Amino acid sequence: MPKVNPRGPNPIDIHVGSRIRLRRQLLKMSQEKLGDELGVTFQQVQKYERGANRVGASRLYRLSSVLEVPVQFFFDGLAEQSGATGMAEGDQTPIVYDFIQSSDGVSLAESFSRITDAKVRRRVLELVRTLATDDPAKT
Repeated sequence: MPKVNPRGPNPIDIHVGSRIRLRRQLLKMSQEKLGDELGVTFQQVQKYERGANRVGASRLYRLSSVLEVPVQFFFDGLAEQSGATGMAEGDQTPIVYDFIQSSDGVSLAESFSRITDAKVRRRVLELVRTLATDDPAKT
């Protein structure tokens, strides 16, 4: 069982922070604007998004209102707690976090979610998978 750095951010706080960042970016809202809505500085928003500072219950409730999502949104994708780590998502966790932390990832997710035709969504997914398996070194 991996050990959690007692001085480092808790994996659950990191997950909640990444969901705050994702939703804020999807709304095209700046950290400063979100901070103003919450009555905190943009630096505090940065700390929440990194998981460096834990978001209290009342602030999380306010975030759900400002970001127009249910409170559960911040916990979506969080696996059942597993031992001391608090997460059990396996090897894909860093990939998902890196993706939703990047502006390209947010933009891709936002655009993809606007495709309403299921067949088109599947075709786009097939295209991305094909592009991902192409080895650029061979061309």
